[in-house]
This record gives sequence, C-alpha cells and structure tokens, in this order.
Amino acid sequence: MSVAKKEYKRITVKSLVEMKSRGEKISMLTAYDYTMAKIVDGAGVDVILVGDSASNVMAGHETTLPITLDQMIYHASSVVRAIDRSLVVVDLPFGTYQSDPKEALRSAIRIMKESGGHAVKLEGGKEIKDSIKRILNAGIPVMGHLGLTPQSIYKFGTYTVRAKEEQEAERLREDAKMLEKAGCFAIVLEKIPAALAKEVAESVSIPVIGIGAGDGVDGQVLVVHDMIGMTHEFNPRFLRRYMNLYEDMTNAIGQYVEDVKSQDFPNEKEQY
Repeated sequence: MSVAKKEYKRITVKSLVEMKSRGEKISMLTAYDYTMAKIVDGAGVDVILVGDSASNVMAGHETTLPITLDQMIYHASSVVRAIDRSLVVVDLPFGTYQSDPKEALRSAIRIMKESGGHAVKLEGGKEIKDSIKRILNAGIPVMGHLGLTPQSIYKFGTYTVRAKEEQEAERLREDAKMLEKAGCFAIVLEKIPAALAKEVAESVSIPVIGIGAGDGVDGQVLVVHDMIGMTHEFNPRFLRRYMNLYEDMTNAIGQYVEDVKSQDFPNEKEQY
C-alpha cells in the first residue's frame, strides 16, 4: 500500500524519523562529485551518501580501506555544493575512528567543518560505542552501519551475507539497540537476511536503511554507479540496474572516435 508523501524543501535527520513514523520509504544513493550529486538531488533522492565506496568506484581500489580523510572531504565538498534538498551523509574512512574516540571526534569535526556535510556514518557496533558517543556529544549526527561492514573485509575474509547464524544475528540485534540508545539517527544494514532486517527495523524507532537486506526495512541505498549501469562487473543479487550506461557510453565514445577519424566531426555547423 502506497503512503502519501510529505513534501520537504530540505531533508533533515528529523525528516527521516517522520518518514518512518508515517510508513514512507526513504530513498538513498551515493554520489562523489558535483555533477552526479546535482542529478541525484534534482531527481528527489532523500539522502545522498558520500561513501568510502569512492575508493572502489572513483579510484579503482579493490577495497574501501585506502581512501583517506582528506579525499573523503574533497568528495563530500564537491557533493555539498550541488545540493538543494538531500541530506548529505559522509563516511568516516577506515582508521579515523576505530581505536581512539578523540581521533574519531577530530575526524568528524573536520568533515563537518571542511565539507559542509550534514552527518557522518560509522561502521560497527559496541566496539566503536565510545567513538559514536564522543561524536554525538559534539552535536554531530551519526548514522550507524551493521551487517556486512566493508572496512572489516580482511577480518571477515569475504563479502558474503552476514548474520545467518543465530549468534551473529543476536549480536546484530543488540548492536542496533545500542546504536539507537546512543543517539544515532539511522542505521544502514548491509547484506543480511531479509527476515532479520525486518525484525531489527521493527524493533527500533529510528530509520533502518537496507542494502541487500530485503524490503522490510525503512528505506534502500545503492551505489549510483551500479544502479545506472556505469559499472558492469559487479552483479550481486540485491542490485537492480535501471540503465546500462556502460554500454551506452562505450557506443557513444566509439562513435565520437569514428567521427573524428572520418572527419565527420566537427561539421560546418559545429565551428565558428
């Protein structure tokens, strides 16, 4: 059953909680640069995540681990300059918050001051509780992230579905409650069983955004380059491609090369 949408001139963390209470699903996509963010924001997406997935998508790294705080601030600054409506959430990159709550706060402050982002996202549960509390105490909104946490890929050793076993599932339930109690405004659940994600979403009052976590959560997030088909080698079950830009762009660029070589471009109308 569809739910009537409320028109927001600007999405805030409060807006997302209101959406959950009304049963309105939350849309979230990544963006890493001005041009893409302008399109995503203009299309009506509620939340833009400046993800550390920029390490993969924009820089070609195998994991999210290499991207630095300075690089995240650069990407976030580019996105913020394009935004009229969306809430901009910025990932704290690996190594900037895990072991030292004071370092976590310094990292979050730099993102907020230097990029103009609206909130930060951290991966993990009780092991980063002190870092989350330190950031929240400074008045910086925090989004949590549980399930598959790509920054811990070498600990897990695989990108397969998390929390299939009851012990890990129970730990995830406890971490979700902890994140809510600590003051996080939302949680991302990545690549966990749909039934568990639905249970968690119903057990907390804050929005739960899923990626590979089924339809029982409060919203969905995808990497925009995957969703529009600019990437073509990544094909998980949860990904729906709405376009095939890889093929379209390859064909267009190939046609440009052919036109230049044949001296068809530029024609008389395309010169001064």
